[in-house]
Amino acid sequence: MAENKNRALAAAILPLVGGAANVTTVVHCMTRLRLGLADRSLVQDEALKAVPGVMGVVEDDTYQVVLGPGTVARVTPEFEALVEEERAAAPAPGSAAGAAPAAAPEPHPVTAEELAARGAELKAARKARNATPLKLFLRRIANIFVPLIPALIGCGIVAGVNGLLTNLGWAPGVTPALGALASGFMALIAVFVGYNTAKEFGGTPILGGAVASIIVFPGVGDVEVLGSRLSPGQGGVLGALGAAVLAVYVERWCRRRVPEAVDVLVTPTVTVLVAGLVTVFGLMFVAGQIASGIGTGADWLLENTGAFAGLVLGGLFLPLVMLGLHQALIPIHTTLIESQGYTALLPILAMAGAGQVGCAVAVYLRLRRNASLRRTIRSAMPAGILGVGEPLIYGVSLPLGRPFITACVGGAAGGAGAGSGPKSLPLVKTVVVPSGPWHAPTYAP
Repeated sequence: MAENKNRALAAAILPLVGGAANVTTVVHCMTRLRLGLADRSLVQDEALKAVPGVMGVVEDDTYQVVLGPGTVARVTPEFEALVEEERAAAPAPGSAAGAAPAAAPEPHPVTAEELAARGAELKAARKARNATPLKLFLRRIANIFVPLIPALIGCGIVAGVNGLLTNLGWAPGVTPALGALASGFMALIAVFVGYNTAKEFGGTPILGGAVASIIVFPGVGDVEVLGSRLSPGQGGVLGALGAAVLAVYVERWCRRRVPEAVDVLVTPTVTVLVAGLVTVFGLMFVAGQIASGIGTGADWLLENTGAFAGLVLGGLFLPLVMLGLHQALIPIHTTLIESQGYTALLPILAMAGAGQVGCAVAVYLRLRRNASLRRTIRSAMPAGILGVGEPLIYGVSLPLGRPFITACVGGAAGGAGAGSGPKSLPLVKTVVVPSGPWHAPTYAP
């Protein structure tokens, strides 16, 4: 029954985005179906927004249909299957099947040339809006870290359960295993970051992972740089980013100059050797200093401008989520976790989610006769409470206008309160929720 529901939603979306012939790519993130489209002008935005189950649309480098967590992972395979079925059923150009109908084709309001010109204009305008250097950079950073979120969630929740059991003194025979499960991914996260970075920048992903693995290899502790020994993990995800990007450029250099006959041997060797040595004798030290500076800066910000910093961060986080740019903060959170064991910024940012939930509750209570909107709020509220804000943003507050502003104001107020007294918080351990790393109280015995 659920499968039929997901297929029905996919079937409702497909014709409104121009059909299978207009779809070039299909992927999904945590809440959105991301489509590459050949002609943006064929999309029927308003009709698509009115489809039950669609919480909103976002136009970026891809056309994004907001479906919500869980739903999007089930609808996407159905959507892909429908695209393949429609393409398979379409007759080949010039075939007998295609020429069989004797009736004249229905008149179209515009010619193909006009339609192509309109699509080109829309595409150019969209690229002009979204192709700023900052947005392109943040989008690439997000593309590197977004695939890691499921592992961050799973390992973080295991870490939270393990911390709770440890504090209560329960299951002492199980907690070491849970600790290993929770910590294993974070211990090797640099490798995954290196892999995704090389993939995003057009290199061979496994070479990016190989170079980044040097950072977490225990034997690196025997290497001396500037009179001091390196520490395994020094530089963390920032070092992994730099190492993988360097590996991509070395690989490209080799591809252009190494003869094809020996490319398979020479290019990987030179890439790992050059990028690896630069990483060990330079990037790890530099990235380690930057990571330390981020931790020191975060502490200074909260100690000296706590309430104001919380006000700004809490108030601006929902607009960042709306634009899909909030994922660019993941490297900062990850760096803080690696260097300090926790990230003090995320409890402040979580206040924006609390403001969004409060806004949705207010709308639910005020609009008692709007059954459709109240149904949307009920379906999106669990995700909002867990920290996934897109369903409530695109399905409730943003379309209504003023509620979105009040949600931002609420987030700013909560952020100011959370930022004004960080030293009063209990000792914490790292936990991960859908919006990213977070803290769960861990009281010292």
